[in-house]
Amino acid sequence: MGSIKVVATHDVVQALHPRPASPDDELGKAVGTAIDSALSRYSHQFSRQLRPTHPAILAYAVEILDDRLLETDVELTAADRETVLAQIDGVIRAFRKSPVFGLPRPRSRLILIGEEVGVYAQPDYWDGSLRFFEMKSYHAMPMPPDVALQVRCFQLAFPQCEGYLACFDRHSTPVRVSIDRVPPPTEDEVRSTLESARTIAREVGVEKVLEYIDAPVIRYALGSPRPPA
Repeated sequence: MGSIKVVATHDVVQALHPRPASPDDELGKAVGTAIDSALSRYSHQFSRQLRPTHPAILAYAVEILDDRLLETDVELTAADRETVLAQIDGVIRAFRKSPVFGLPRPRSRLILIGEEVGVYAQPDYWDGSLRFFEMKSYHAMPMPPDVALQVRCFQLAFPQCEGYLACFDRHSTPVRVSIDRVPPPTEDEVRSTLESARTIAREVGVEKVLEYIDAPVIRYALGSPRPPA
């Protein structure tokens, strides 16, 4: 049985585009995690006809937020907390009205590079066959380098799908929503992404037996970096 080194898309993005551990960044991560977790639960439950209520989803987001803040040194004033909760509430309401609401999260896939290393990739939502959506709770168009790399990894893992970036800008009142199609990567972008991911996986990847990996595998050869047919 063959073994490979495996990383997550997040590991690749973090290695190539590290973010400073400032209080503002830690707060942004905590708020983003709370929103992502709440919207994922909201959409999943709705797709299963469980009809979750807005107050219940908001309460869940607040619970996640408080848990994440406990892991940091960030302390919110009463006014700052009120602002953050209003942002979360606004994003949940905007998401409920968007075409992304009710879509499931796809199963994680493994980008296998040269039968040597793998990258797990899992965007936030998809329609089951033709489109995937990566969600941000801030305005991310034009895409900054870290978001562009993240979406590109998802495009490599879901080569038959069109990729979309769904932005719900929590800093805007009311929340500004944009859903933009991301053009397919060029061959140079594919090659560069695969080479960078291979280098990072070789350095920090966790060794796993390929035959035991329970995920769809999308294979790429660096000599011919084309999306699978």
